[in-house]
Amino acid sequence: MADFLLPDLGEGLTEAEIVSWLVEIGDTIAVDQPVVEVETAKAVVEVPSPFSGVVTARHGAPGETLSVGSVLISVGSQSFAEPGVVVPAPAGPVDEGSGNVLIGYGTSAAPRRRRRARVRQSQETPRASAKPGVISPLVRRMAKDNGVDLAVVRGSGPGGVVRRCDVEQAMAKPVASGERRIPLKGLRKTVADKLSASRREIPEATVWVDVDATELMAARAALDGVGLLALFARFAVLGLRRFPELNSRVEGDEIVVLDDVHLGFAAQTDRGLVVPVVRDANKLTTKELSSALADRTAAARDGRLGPAELTGGTFTVNNYGVFGVDGSAAIINHPEAAILGLGRIIDRPWAVDGQLAIRKITELTLAFDHRVCDGATAGGFLRFVADCVESPIRALADL
Repeated sequence: MADFLLPDLGEGLTEAEIVSWLVEIGDTIAVDQPVVEVETAKAVVEVPSPFSGVVTARHGAPGETLSVGSVLISVGSQSFAEPGVVVPAPAGPVDEGSGNVLIGYGTSAAPRRRRRARVRQSQETPRASAKPGVISPLVRRMAKDNGVDLAVVRGSGPGGVVRRCDVEQAMAKPVASGERRIPLKGLRKTVADKLSASRREIPEATVWVDVDATELMAARAALDGVGLLALFARFAVLGLRRFPELNSRVEGDEIVVLDDVHLGFAAQTDRGLVVPVVRDANKLTTKELSSALADRTAAARDGRLGPAELTGGTFTVNNYGVFGVDGSAAIINHPEAAILGLGRIIDRPWAVDGQLAIRKITELTLAFDHRVCDGATAGGFLRFVADCVESPIRALADL
């Protein structure tokens, strides 16, 4: 018998919420087989087991938050994939290695999987009782702190067990005063903490400019497989070559100017706003950058991005024009030094060679940390990007 503990998922994360169990009590599992899907503050990930054997117990219900090091599942008649850990020898053949690697688990041997088999065990799904079944003390505490009567909450777990999501649903229902409460947790809490830190620590300023994007729209139509965000991101990377102060962060009494551009971009998903990161964007071609942005966007919306793909950015771009707005005083993605925004592109009257014409016009905005540069640098960067938008083919030809 052995207990599999919630491993360190990296990036300083200390807890995770159970989203769904991928195995049942009585299942025979293999080394590296995903056993549970958990949501951290940064992503939804599947956690593979380092053991093979029979699942004898699951610890926690969907909606519960567990700390790193808490027991996830108990496994009987198991083997362990990591050398140096002594466990009882299995009765039959076992998997010989682990391919998946979480911090503290796994080996370099190639994984071998087998179809899980259902085995009868004495542990059965608990029958529903007249009283509310609450396994987790966290759920009880949440209900108590928010005035939720567990006796009237309908549990969605096995046998009517009340889960965290059931309490949250009860909390979200309007009360007599017409109010409703939405827990600030998970990804939304992480975003809130970052935005609060940005406002608290960064003395930001914003500059903006209206730009003729007619040629940009023509270039996007002509360049097969290159999207608008990719062109905009490319111009931002080019601008950072000339104004590297904006690709920096403040550490104590020092400004750390970074050589490589790890480009973050805002992406709206069902889980809320996330900022995937394309690493070494300054080393990619325009088509490679476009492909990377598309891949990260799809992965973000599917919830497939890991913590490492959502952190470490050095500069962020945001196409808030997709929401139908012209401009935004965006909040800098702490601890970065700047964020560049693109507004909606609409037909507007514009002077061209002394004549009034209808052109595709957009607004660019740059919010920047005034500690790392002054208005001349920020204005110079924004004007450079604006010139690229107005003459995209020439800007790309200069690469």
